[in-house]
Amino acid sequence: MTSLRFVERLSDLTGGVEVILSDIWGVVHNGLESFPVACEALHIFRQRGGTVILITNAPRPADSVQRQLRKLGVADDTYDAIVSSGDLTRLFVAEHPGKKMFWLGPERDSSIHRGLDPLISPLEEADYIVCTGLFDDETESAEDYRAMMLQARERRLPLVCANPDIVVERGDRLIYCAGAIAELYRELGGEVIFYGKPHRPIYERAMKLAAEHRGHAAPLDRVLAIGDSVRTDLTGAHGFGIDCLFVTRGIHSEEFEGIDQLDPASVKELFGHPPRALMRELKW
Repeated sequence: MTSLRFVERLSDLTGGVEVILSDIWGVVHNGLESFPVACEALHIFRQRGGTVILITNAPRPADSVQRQLRKLGVADDTYDAIVSSGDLTRLFVAEHPGKKMFWLGPERDSSIHRGLDPLISPLEEADYIVCTGLFDDETESAEDYRAMMLQARERRLPLVCANPDIVVERGDRLIYCAGAIAELYRELGGEVIFYGKPHRPIYERAMKLAAEHRGHAAPLDRVLAIGDSVRTDLTGAHGFGIDCLFVTRGIHSEEFEGIDQLDPASVKELFGHPPRALMRELKW
């Protein structure tokens, strides 16, 4: 294993790349504002013939994600399509008509079941749980749900996790996500079904959309993933067989502060499977 250096520009890595699968939160915006230089980089890649699929663990359908991106100033021409873990979760709900669902998450995620008309019920009567997040992610952590998860485990309820992220940036803070509750439930012995990165279905969906836009399927060695999470973005890319550009400005920013190069031992400790390159923030 060799040392791992930071690269300055996306253009240094895109020779021969046809498709970029880019994370959103931490790469394109931080939940409060967009990163114009990152958006410009993806736009230029598209102008030069590339295809950009945004791939996100947002527990909402793609059209809801697009509306949020517009509010944050991310132009539609930054990308070709969006794939969200919310879309895949909606498929699960649609495939279980007549089953009672306990929905765990904030009201802003109600689009997860929009138009599906599921039988939403209390935990005591539910057949399964859909977790999109914490009821109040400003003040709560997964531990606040331990008693609830113990109750769910006793009833052997499967928990569908619509966002495998443990934490996400919101401005300069880290906020707990649905993945934190899902991991607690799994530790307690509960059954968890994950939709989103690092799990394969979201990558398969992204590649299908890319092929539709390009008119042919891109070989995996011509695909580049971009993300800021070791657990989801890097692990997911490696498992799917594609290279990953790791952006350090996101949830791991403190670990990379003041570092210009990583020696082999540090690479193994931080990443396990190393990314293709490091970049502090995405730019062309």
